[in-house]
Order: sequence, then C-alpha cells, then structure tokens
Amino acid sequence: MKVCIIAEGSYPYVAGGVSSWIQMLLEHFSSIEFVVWSIATSREEMSERKYVLPGNVKEIRTIYLNDIKFKTVHSNIKLTKEEHAALKSLIMEDDHQDIQWKPILELIKNRKTQLVDVLMSHDFYDIAVELYAKDFSRTIFNDFLWNLRSMFFPLLSTLVDDFPEADIYHAASTGYAGLLGSVASYVNQKPLIVTEHGIYTREREEEIIKSDWVIGDFKKNWISFFYRISSIAYQQASKVIALFETNRALQIEMGCPEEKTMIIPNGVDVTHYSSHLYDIDQKADMRIKRTNSKKIRIGATVRIVPIKDIKTMILAFEAALQKVDNLELVILGPTEEDPEYYQEVLSLIDDFKVSNVSILGRVNVKNYLPTFDIMLLTSISEGQPLAVLEGMAAGIPQICTNVGGCKELLYGMSHDELGSCGIIVPVMDIEKIALAIETLAKDEPLRMQMGEVGHQRVKQTYQKIDFLDHYEILYQSTLDQR
Repeated sequence: MKVCIIAEGSYPYVAGGVSSWIQMLLEHFSSIEFVVWSIATSREEMSERKYVLPGNVKEIRTIYLNDIKFKTVHSNIKLTKEEHAALKSLIMEDDHQDIQWKPILELIKNRKTQLVDVLMSHDFYDIAVELYAKDFSRTIFNDFLWNLRSMFFPLLSTLVDDFPEADIYHAASTGYAGLLGSVASYVNQKPLIVTEHGIYTREREEEIIKSDWVIGDFKKNWISFFYRISSIAYQQASKVIALFETNRALQIEMGCPEEKTMIIPNGVDVTHYSSHLYDIDQKADMRIKRTNSKKIRIGATVRIVPIKDIKTMILAFEAALQKVDNLELVILGPTEEDPEYYQEVLSLIDDFKVSNVSILGRVNVKNYLPTFDIMLLTSISEGQPLAVLEGMAAGIPQICTNVGGCKELLYGMSHDELGSCGIIVPVMDIEKIALAIETLAKDEPLRMQMGEVGHQRVKQTYQKIDFLDHYEILYQSTLDQR
C-alpha cells in the first residue's frame, strides 16, 4: 500500500500540532510506503526539516508557492464553454454547498500545466467583470480585479507539478491541501481521505476578519473562496475525519455528506508521559506527583505564534503573580516560526517587567512535564491539542481557552463521569485566565484530583494505539472498497 500524505504549512518544516500527528502515522505504519506532499510558503521560511523521516517515507515533494512567478502579460488561453462555466462556478458560486465541483476538477485535470495563465485570460476577466457588477461595484475595479487574481494565484500555483502516484491520498486539511488531494484523486481515480484537525474554513474566516491585508468588501469574497474550495474536498473524499463531535457537526453544516463523516480522536501513549512522573503511595492507593520546587510551576507547550495568543498568556500570568508570588511560567516550543511575533512577546515581558518567565524553545517536553504543577493554553483557535493530551496523560491539571475540542477534553463527553481535569476560560480574557491560575495554584488537593481525572480520561478515551488502529482499519477498508 502506498499513501500520499498532503500537508499545508506544516510537515516536515513546522514542529508540533499537525506535524506531530503526521510523524506518528509515518512511524507507526512501517509496512506502508508513504509519500509526503507538502505545500510551503517559501524556501527561506520552510526549508529545514524539523523531523527525522522514517525509512518508509520514500519521497518528500514540496510545492513552494513563492517559486511560481505571476505573469502580468495577457494570456491567449481560450477556455471551452464547459471550462468557462466551471471557472465561473469556482469564482462566483454563492451557495458553497451546491458548488458544481466535477466540472472544476475536469478543468484542472485538462489544463493543469497552464492554470496560472488563466488569471490573465479574457475568460477570467469577463467573469471578474460580472462578479464586480453583481457584488463589488462600490470598489475600484482595478483593485477588485487584482485582489481576485491574488486570491486564486496560490491555489493555481499548487497545480503545476505532476501528481505523486499513490493508492490513497490523505489530506491533513481541506483548503489548498484538500483541493490538491481532490485533484490527484480525481485525475488518478484513487480514493481521498481528509482529516480536519480544526475546521479549516472557520480558521481562515477568523484570520481574514481580523486581518489588515484584506480590506472592506473583499473579506467576504476571500471567506467565500475558502468555503468553496473546502466544499470540493468534502465532495471528492470518500471519508472526512473530525477529531470530535462538534467539528463533525460543523462539517455536515458546511455541506459534507453526513455518511462520509467519522470521528477519530487524537491519542498519546500514556506510559510515555506518566510512568516516571509519579511515586505510588501504596497506603493511600493514589499517585503522588514528584516535585522538588517550592514554586508553583506553570507549563505551556506551544509554538510562539499569534494564534496561540502568547501575549494574553503573559499578561494573565503577570496578573496572577500579583496574587500568588511563588508562580513560575515555563514556555516550551519553537520560536522561529514567526520571529517578529516572538520579539513582540519578549518586548511585552520586558515592558511589564514580568518576572519568573522562561522561554526555552524546542525541547523534549517529556523531560519537563514532571516539574509542572499546572499547564496553560491560551489559543485563539485549536483542534484537539496533543499538548493538552500529553499534559493530561502526565496527570497535570489544565487551563485552556474554550476553543476546538478543549472543553470536551477537560470536562469529558456526556458518557464520561470522571469529572473535570482543569478549567475552561474564555478566549483573550486576561482576568478569568489569571483567576483560574490563582485558583489552582492555591489548591493542591484540587490540582491532584484534576490531574488524576485527566490521566484516567486519556487512558479510557485517548490512547495512541486506539487512534492508530482506527487509521489502519480506515486505510485497509478504503483500499478494499476501490
């Protein structure tokens, strides 16, 4: 069996999150031959591999979007009537749930070597004029036209290379990766599986709404664009995986056929994160956390990027420090992904003179977990964070913002009677995050109780072996149904 994993902005050039999930798949399925198809921004930003590739990875094929240069000269490409209709559907379709996706894939299949040139064709211009008159006539036409071209340029840039041969294509998101997988699946007549760690379209929507690089009425157009290309992946895929029920419901709401959806939660190896962390009190029959420090140590395993909202984390910690003076914050995770944001975080620490904060970069998290009393996640958006599962497996109480599957992880599902393993707080709410830190810092029995609940919840529901078994069954059943 040969599986092509399609990643966008992650493996193998970005550590953590989706990349760690992909590495687990590659390492476990040693009998499967893998090709990794990676969409990256530029060679300057994403050239160094962050992972050691297992021997069953036969090829890493990377599409660098910045390698493709936009041609501003007029193109003589003439589309057929059917191709023109397909392009119009992709650009103008209002109801993303009813998009005519097969003609679009036919267009891409038949013209993939020159798709970028379509942006300067008469057909694209005529469709742009029609869309402008319909929805954007309050804006300057030239601004609108080039905004539209810039929207489609990255997408069409991914479709210039030959597609890797595989028995199964497995996209780690919708978006560009999902479209690439859809086209390869359609052209080579092989099945596509899509796993969404977060809901790609919702994440892009949040980014665009908050962005400065898209202005005014163009934001609506960009948001609709991502919904449309995600719809293509939903329709072409044989199975669409969510990590938890809330996201599966969102996939269905956004047009994914319900019968295609299924849930496969993430998982971790409990023994890797707990066997060396605790002494056993035989008399009390409970797990006692080892600690040699008089400080209450808060750990955060995160990439230093805006979506993790490290600035709110720092300010909340500083507020909590005013109430509990023996706190310490240790942040583990890559700092190089967004150097500008990292410097802003360092400046914030200096400006507020926040003491007892350490940023250690990318390290072996397992070596630090035994020293943490609390773990903190202040993200603006998440899927089902492996960092939280690792902390739960290690018996550490969690404080997480109410994003993605965090509430389900900390409070359990309807059939889970274990209780809470942490505190859910609102996004960007410095006061409530600080209060949660203070509450756990002052109550050691509560920390111990919540830590034990988290450990037991991972053992019951989020074991790595179960997660991998589900994918082994899925790969085999997908192959058998061809």
